[in-house]
Amino acid sequence: MLNKYPLWKNLLVVIVLMMGFIYALPNLYPDDYALQISGSRGSIGVDESVLKKATDALDEAGIAYGEAKVGEKNIIIRFADNDTQLDAQPHVKSALGNDYVVALNLAPTTPAWLSSLGAAPMKLGLDLRGGVHFLMEVDLAKAVATTMEITQGDIKTKLREEGLRYKSVDILPPKQISVGFRDEDDRDNALSLARREFSDFLAESAEENGLFMVKLTLLESRAKEIEDYAISQNLSTLRNRVNELGVAEPLVQRQGRGRIVVELPGVQDTAEAKRILGSTANLEFRLEARPDASAGSIEKFEFRSEPRTASLERDIIITGGSVANAQQSFDQNGRPEVNIKLDSLGGNKMFHVTKDAVQRNMGVLFVEYKEDVDTKSTTGQPKKRRYVEKKIISLATIQSPLGNSFRITGLDSVFEAKELALLLRSGALAAPIYFVEERTVGPSLGLENIKDGATSVAIGFVLVMLFMIVYYRVFGIVANIALAANVFILIAVMSLLSATLTLPGIAGIVLTVGMAVDANVLIYERIREELRNGLPPQSAIHAGYDRAFVSIFDANVTTLIAALILFAIGTGPVKGFAVTLSIGILTSMFTAITVTRAVVNMIYGGRNIGSLSIGGVKQG
Repeated sequence: MLNKYPLWKNLLVVIVLMMGFIYALPNLYPDDYALQISGSRGSIGVDESVLKKATDALDEAGIAYGEAKVGEKNIIIRFADNDTQLDAQPHVKSALGNDYVVALNLAPTTPAWLSSLGAAPMKLGLDLRGGVHFLMEVDLAKAVATTMEITQGDIKTKLREEGLRYKSVDILPPKQISVGFRDEDDRDNALSLARREFSDFLAESAEENGLFMVKLTLLESRAKEIEDYAISQNLSTLRNRVNELGVAEPLVQRQGRGRIVVELPGVQDTAEAKRILGSTANLEFRLEARPDASAGSIEKFEFRSEPRTASLERDIIITGGSVANAQQSFDQNGRPEVNIKLDSLGGNKMFHVTKDAVQRNMGVLFVEYKEDVDTKSTTGQPKKRRYVEKKIISLATIQSPLGNSFRITGLDSVFEAKELALLLRSGALAAPIYFVEERTVGPSLGLENIKDGATSVAIGFVLVMLFMIVYYRVFGIVANIALAANVFILIAVMSLLSATLTLPGIAGIVLTVGMAVDANVLIYERIREELRNGLPPQSAIHAGYDRAFVSIFDANVTTLIAALILFAIGTGPVKGFAVTLSIGILTSMFTAITVTRAVVNMIYGGRNIGSLSIGGVKQG
């Protein structure tokens, strides 16, 4: 019999529609502004005592809060609005100390019965929720240069160990090291040593200016590995710093060859976020130079807090990258200090050097990569100038060999000590980073974007529905039912996939609404054409759906391919649009073809009818 679905197909349609409605439902329950409290390390848990400390701090500050509850892994304290949430965070942070992360978050209000089914609302992007967006560029050339400097020191050490006398070991930027010898035999032995010990370099012999040379050129494959490692290490470090900032659901990801995108939902203090994320502060530990040291083996540095200088050896013992943990504290005189704990490799290096340097001074250099505006650029236009600033923060006598734990003193303030400890805890950057783009979206603007987006969807939805009813009558009503089902299913699928809804994503929903109706227009016009050709109503319905399918399928597949390409090569807003459009294409094909056919079958299928309420065709 024409136009009758089997029972299983009708049940499938009903089940899909019910699931779409249920899993879209959580989006009707707005999230609460909340603070999320969790341990800074896996070994630190949360309990009622931690909750009491937090609520006592809020009560003392006179800040109103809603439900405060201890969960399995964290504590959630709810607030009425964003301003109260922002006011509460520093008070709770101060009360709980460094052992706990106090993050800005949104707490769902989804009913328990929906949550038990795994239903959750869609995540909102930065443009809808509010927060800050940073695009940072990683100085990959500096990462390679640092490797060259380390290798330069390693070459000197190896040559001394082998008893090979060299005249010079120089770096020839960007990727070559030149070693000069007076004796040809020493050069030949050094060449064999270089090929054996430094396999990441291409070692070749040469003669220049009366010297026998060994030239080591860094392999391109190794240079790429160094660059990839720098990006990977910086991603890890930035994620750790974001955790220290206390931000829930942040986005930290690579973009292109040498850039990193950081998005921090809910954060409004951009100055602090930029300072912590962008700080390339690091430490270098070096021995003070001996009075008889050669000029080429020493460097002179200024002190950070007093007008004097000191000469340190060029060889670096360890850097901040060897720090496993760092905590701010005070010495016996009440001055701020940072307690350092090194990893095993760093501790071994420190002990190996300091056991032979008792009663010598060791300097701690504070290293920062900075940039300012150069008004004297050759083009006449202001240009950013990047430079490295290294200053001594501590020069103390080594009383006994140092191991994994020691202290850094000479810091200007408690604030500086806390920040240095934070940066060392979160890890050193493998290469400097510079801010290329910065964008802030306030919470009020995010709400306005949601309102405008919802309004645009509603207006488009209503206009399309009115057109379909006027132009296609009963069939128009059927299309509108499918249209509503399409939006529900689209939202449900995005919620289930934990896809993030952005403002361009809302544009994708509006486009999906139009595309879904476009499929129905093709079907209905085909049915009209079959009726004009004299087919009876039942046959016209069957032929209309059957013959329009190929056109609908082709159109949607080509659009889906374009959407997938956008997703693959696009970033940020473009990806948000592509995700919504891709899902929308699939859901609209289901609703425009399968759901409308099921409803039409219910109305007209399996019985003798003289005409169809589809408009535009004289029947009977």
